[in-house]
Amino acid sequence: MIQIEILSETFPGASGDARLEQAATAIFREALVERATLSIAIVDDPTIHALNRQYLNHDYPTDVLSFLLERDEGSLEGEVIVSSDTAARRAAEFGWSAADELLLYVIHGTLHLVGYDDQTETARGEMRAAERRILAIFGIEPRDAPVAETPATARSND
Repeated sequence: MIQIEILSETFPGASGDARLEQAATAIFREALVERATLSIAIVDDPTIHALNRQYLNHDYPTDVLSFLLERDEGSLEGEVIVSSDTAARRAAEFGWSAADELLLYVIHGTLHLVGYDDQTETARGEMRAAERRILAIFGIEPRDAPVAETPATARSND
């Protein structure tokens, strides 16, 4: 059983965007995670900045944070926190919707939860390929500058 809760006070309609849940579910299935509990929180830049500073000692807002709370064979519990402010700003830079940018952040954070990394060029390439696979489910072609290639990106399970 896969349970996903989406909380958003900052991005109208995001908690009703079925793609966020569908993307996370597809990632879990691909990673052979049969049981998962995932919380997706959509917050503003001040909130994600505070969390980034508190948990990672990074004093800046970021696009996505992921927290792996528990992982056993076939099961996972985690949190993905994304910034709607950053999504709106970055989407304009790349000419696609803020909702698509936010979807990319959720995909990226969830991939970290199942073990993808982007710390080396090889690992980053594998992660980009996985992002493209999941975006393709929704008919979305990824933009040129993938998430996590800016100094603002952070995650807790590094």
